[in-house]
Amino acid sequence: MELTSPTYLAKETVQTVQDYVLFCAQAIANFFRQPLYLGDMVMQADTIGVGSLPIVVLTGFFTGAVLALQASNTLERFGSITLVGQLVSSSMVRELGPVLTSLMVAGRNSSGMASELGSMVVTEQIDAMRSLGTDPMKKLVTPRVVATVFMLFFLTIISDLVGLTGGLFIAKVLLRLDARQYWYNAWQTLIFQDVFMGLIKPVLFGFVIATIGCFYGMNARGGTQGVGRATTQAVVAASVLILAFDLFLTRLLMATLSFH
Repeated sequence: MELTSPTYLAKETVQTVQDYVLFCAQAIANFFRQPLYLGDMVMQADTIGVGSLPIVVLTGFFTGAVLALQASNTLERFGSITLVGQLVSSSMVRELGPVLTSLMVAGRNSSGMASELGSMVVTEQIDAMRSLGTDPMKKLVTPRVVATVFMLFFLTIISDLVGLTGGLFIAKVLLRLDARQYWYNAWQTLIFQDVFMGLIKPVLFGFVIATIGCFYGMNARGGTQGVGRATTQAVVAASVLILAFDLFLTRLLMATLSFH
C-alpha cells in the first residue's frame, strides 16, 4: 500500500463528498424531467425487491427469534416473561427491522449496482450512450434510486412482520406462552411514533444504498480491478452511512416526536 500525505487524503475525501452530493442532487432532479423510463424502474424494482425477499425474510425471522430468546432470559428474572411480545415488537419496528433489512439490501444491491455500472464504464458503454444522446444518469441511475427507495419500504414492513413471527415461534415453542397474548402485547405496545420512525428510515436508507452503489459504479476507473475496488467501496460506504444516518435520524425523530 503506497503512502499518501494527510493533506492529499483530506482533499480527496472532500472532493468525493462534494461529487457524491452533486450526484444525489442530479439523481433527484432527473425524476422530475422527461422521459421517466418507467419500464426500467419496474425491472429494477423486481431485481432489487423480489430478489432480496428471501434474504430479508430469513434475516427478519432469526432476528425476531433471537430477540425473544435474549429478552426472555432478562424478563424471567423479574417475573415479566409475558412482556416478551412488547420488547420484540418495539425493537423490530423502531430499529432492527429497518437497519438490518437495509444492511442486507446494501450488501446484495450496492455491490450489484457498482459492478454493473462499473463494467459499463470500463467497456465504454456509458460513452456510447452519451454519443447516442441518452443521459446515462437518467437512464441508469434514477430508475435504480426510485426502485430501491420504493421496494425497501415494503421489504422493511415484511421484515418487521416476519420478525414478530420469529419471536412468536420462540414464545410458543420454548417459553410456552399463549399466541393470542403475544400478538395482543406486540400490537398494543406500538404507538404512532414507533411506526413512523420505523417507516421513515427505509426511505432514506434506500436512497443511500442506490446512490452509493451507482456513484462508485459510475466513477470506476482502471479496468476490471477498478470495478472490483468500486464494488467493495460501495458496500462498505453504504453500510457505514446506514449506521451513521440511523444514529442521527433516530436522535432527530426522538427530539421532534414526543415519545412517552
